[in-house]
Amino acid sequence: MVQIVKNATLVNGTTVDIVIENQRIVEVVKKTTVQGEVIVDAAGMYVSPGWIDLHTHAFPKYKPYCAIPDQIGYTTGVTTIVDAGSSGANNVDEFYQIAKAATTRVLAFLNISRIGLMRQDELSDLSNLSFDAIQQAVEKYPQFIVGLKARMSASVVCGNGIQPLIIAETFRNKLALPLMVHVGTAPPELNEVLSYMKKGDILTHCYHEKENNHIFREDGSVKPSLLEAIDRGVYLDVGHGSSSFSFEIAQKAKQQGVYFDSLGTDIYQNNQKNGPVYNMETTLSKFLALGYSLKQVIEAVTTKPAEILSKPELGSLQPGSIADLTFFTVKESSKKLTDSFGTSIHGESLIKAEAVIIGGNYIELEKSD
Repeated sequence: MVQIVKNATLVNGTTVDIVIENQRIVEVVKKTTVQGEVIVDAAGMYVSPGWIDLHTHAFPKYKPYCAIPDQIGYTTGVTTIVDAGSSGANNVDEFYQIAKAATTRVLAFLNISRIGLMRQDELSDLSNLSFDAIQQAVEKYPQFIVGLKARMSASVVCGNGIQPLIIAETFRNKLALPLMVHVGTAPPELNEVLSYMKKGDILTHCYHEKENNHIFREDGSVKPSLLEAIDRGVYLDVGHGSSSFSFEIAQKAKQQGVYFDSLGTDIYQNNQKNGPVYNMETTLSKFLALGYSLKQVIEAVTTKPAEILSKPELGSLQPGSIADLTFFTVKESSKKLTDSFGTSIHGESLIKAEAVIIGGNYIELEKSD
């Protein structure tokens, strides 16, 4: 069946018709001559490839880092969510069944600890780091597992320091998968963590401000180890979360040319309901308030995360791409936007997700304040 989206506006301001057949994009043109079912006249709305959230917690089993996939996914304008280590090899079977039943596309970075987030100090016991168990999981779910996740902060590794990351690096090298590394309170220190990260790996929580383990030296300059990692091809993910995003650090980073690659939210049930994350549209609006362009923030939830995941068909409007689409508006506002540390700024423009196309269906989203 041929489906047509009429009069949608791209982030560059061009108004287009989008032709879809069998859940793939056929063409994007100013005025199509193709005959088909007009599923929406999108006049007044922007359209982009479906939003991709590179950092979520979508396995509903283990509190507090848990959520039901669709509640943080397509119902908020995000058509692909990537879970960041909620499950390990012991519980990935259960998570896969939940993911498969969701309308939202769900992918996963597998925790290097086989227990996942059953405990929040999952890297305190190195006996839970099993290459054989991870390899079996990856072989069983090659389309679902897109990488590995290591949470390298003091409360997680306990007395093991950098050792879990050294082990994770060997796993990553053998499996040829990217490694997402969470950085927070030292030890281990950021410089040491970065020394084990390679091209294609992802540093998440890149704009946190915890205990002098952030990306700046005491003199205010960017740590050379971070610049070297960026030069090697390490990606930066915001990973907002409840305690990992600072307006001050993000502003300083922008001034010094240290730009994010992806705008992962680190969303889960609690910070969706009570903030400061709430949803992807709020996170995007925060970066508009920091002075980034609409094009920059939308690319960071479409093209760039698709590149990081080696799934370019998810982040493109080119013919042949998967026809996941997000429709949104940008409205003037004076709403207060708050980071993870209680600092607020006023956003002059707010992005609002209005609808998605996913699985061949056009779905209008519920209105919220």
